[in-house]
Parts: sequence; structure tokens; C-alpha cells
Amino acid sequence: MRRKSVVLALSVAAITAATLYCAQVVRATPANPGFTTTYLLKGATFSPFLVFDRAREHALPAGNNDEGWFDFQMTKGHSDLYVVNNTWQAVNFDGNQGIASTGWHTHPGPSLITVTAGTLTEYHKNCVPHVHNTGDTFVDAGGGEVHLIRNEGSVAAATIAVQLVPYDPAKANRRVDVPAPSTCANIN
Repeated sequence: MRRKSVVLALSVAAITAATLYCAQVVRATPANPGFTTTYLLKGATFSPFLVFDRAREHALPAGNNDEGWFDFQMTKGHSDLYVVNNTWQAVNFDGNQGIASTGWHTHPGPSLITVTAGTLTEYHKNCVPHVHNTGDTFVDAGGGEVHLIRNEGSVAAATIAVQLVPYDPAKANRRVDVPAPSTCANIN
């Protein structure tokens, strides 16, 4: 009798977990048609590496007033490198198209992003807008940090992103669609 109770409890737990997982997949917010990604480099695989570089103040280029420069990168396991060109269509105010958006997503590794055209608004789970203009740079730390980037303006926008993620033979883990945070359900 006790064994049947344990089996029943485990079965109920497994069904509940599967239901919750499927519910999240259904509610995930993939990119909308106004957003496109073009791969400039797709999943070039690197062996594990350790890089340490620095430059003291006197060794920096003329005009650089930093007190020094330091770079440390280390990977354990193989990594895939991506370089992508992301584009967002402008808002069409005649009502034929909504706001171009990446949809809510995360990345398993960091992204270094440069805005090459237009103005973009980035949201994280706190729903606070962060505006990025042409020439701006920003870092998406990845590692489960959920965010959405959209073009709320009247001109097209674009970025170049360099991303380093864990090696995936299928080259399918660069981006993971996720549900909108409950605090930002009206932002998509």
C-alpha cells in the first residue's frame, strides 16, 4: 500500500511538472514578424580558453583617460561564437503593424551589442525602459537574464551582437524564448 502511495505521489508530481513546463512553452513570446536576425557568423566553435590582458594607464592610447584596462575571460568546455545583425521595422502608425519586438527571451551566455541604426527600448523583468540610440553599446549578461528589445520609433533600427554561448552541436541554444514576466504582461 505504501509503495502505491509513493508511486502515485511521484506520478502526480511528474504530471504537474510536465503541465507547468508545457504551460510556459505555450506562453513563451517569440519574436514578432517585424524583427529579423541575420547570422553573420553562426556557431564557430572554440576550445576552452583562458585570456588575461591588461594595460596600465601609461600604455593606453592617447586620449584614453582611463586609469588602466583589464580583460579576463575564461571558458570551461567548448563555446559557440555568433555574430548577428538584428533589425526592427519602424512602427507603422496606420495600424497595419504593431511594435517590432524580439519577444521575451534569454541567452545562455553574454552578448556585446552595438546599435547601428535607430533607437531601441530594452525591458527587463522590472519593466523599466532603457533607451539605446545609434552608436550606443550595451552588454546583455545572459545566464538567464530575461529581456525584450523593441523599436518604439518611426524609423527602422538595427544592432550587431557578438555572443558567446555553450557549445551546442545543433546550434540551437543561442536564444531561448521565455514567457513574459508577470510584472510586464502588457509589454510584448
